Amino acid sequence: MNKIDHKSFDNTEIAFAYLSNSELKNAYRIFKGMSYPALVNIGSKLTLLSLKLHLPIKPILKNTVYKHFCGGETLAEVKQVVSKLEKFGINVILNFGVEGKHSEEEFDKTAKSLHKTLEYAIHNKNIDTIACKPSGLISHELLEKITSGSELNEEEKKSYDRGVERVRGLVKRAYENKICVHLDAEETWIQGAIDDLALELSIEFNKDFPTVINGIQLYLKDKLEFLKKSYQHAVDNKYIAAVKLVRGAYMEKERARAEELGYPSPICEDKKATDANYNAGLKYCVDNIDVFHLSNATHNEYSCLYLAKLMKEKGLPNDHPKIVSSQLKGMSDNITFIMAKAGYNVQKYVPYGPVKQVIPYLIRRAQENTSVEGQTGREMELIIKEMKRRKLM
Repeated sequence: MNKIDHKSFDNTEIAFAYLSNSELKNAYRIFKGMSYPALVNIGSKLTLLSLKLHLPIKPILKNTVYKHFCGGETLAEVKQVVSKLEKFGINVILNFGVEGKHSEEEFDKTAKSLHKTLEYAIHNKNIDTIACKPSGLISHELLEKITSGSELNEEEKKSYDRGVERVRGLVKRAYENKICVHLDAEETWIQGAIDDLALELSIEFNKDFPTVINGIQLYLKDKLEFLKKSYQHAVDNKYIAAVKLVRGAYMEKERARAEELGYPSPICEDKKATDANYNAGLKYCVDNIDVFHLSNATHNEYSCLYLAKLMKEKGLPNDHPKIVSSQLKGMSDNITFIMAKAGYNVQKYVPYGPVKQVIPYLIRRAQENTSVEGQTGREMELIIKEMKRRKLM
């Protein structure tokens, strides 16, 4: 199998070959629940409340939704998931999924955990990337000030410099061992500082390897233009422009803030406009693949087919070393496993960490599946098809 078309992603035998019958049934129950937005909303609130009250719900979470979307609480547990994916030719983006840090002590603790994650990746051949949320290492407030152009006082400058050094130390160690680091995209009001830092680090660490991969959210109206600026910056400074294209993850928050503060929403008017922006970004990267390293991070089947089409038109092999597609663990397995079977470079984004601390990530996954048009329905359609094929229903 060396090519894909619109029918390829319907092959559930390939898509779910890695799931046992019990795991497939668990996936069915999870997505069935996600098909009811009100249930997701109530369930999310009840989960947070139960954890706050120290109710014994951890075993239930760990054996259901956590198991489906996460790699494990420890790196020893993650190893089982990594090994399973390796058998199917799928690499891993490993993410220490703990969020919401605010103090210098917490930033240092997160940096230590990220270095531990990195060291684990260095010694596991199919973990080629780790994910880093910059606001987990640098104060959100300072990133916002830098982005808005506000002056920092002396104490703030010292704090900001310490944050930058945390990111730089991680990137330097990754570069020395040829591991990529995704700098995840965040809210627009802090993204300017993150973009500047990504470009600065790229000059130093992307000369001969795509160490720093900057996240670009193409549901933002101005990000296609930023992608072009990233290209020119890389050309001018002679380095690889490594980018992770995503549609975006903060739509409701972005629109609400724009309305509250009275400025135009930075988000594209509708899904059609976002899709057009995203696919234009894919084309721009493939057209300039001599400069870019492209991570196509999407659950959109058309975008993956479009990328395959662009590669074919350019005469690029399926396993071109500068092009990779990635999806979250537990979502769009029909894209990941079928593209891997066809010889494309693919990754699964695998978060790990203590159940209680990874809950914000899990809630976002549930909300994403209910808010993205057709996502839950498509997952359910494929799971049901495979369950029928296995005579499980």
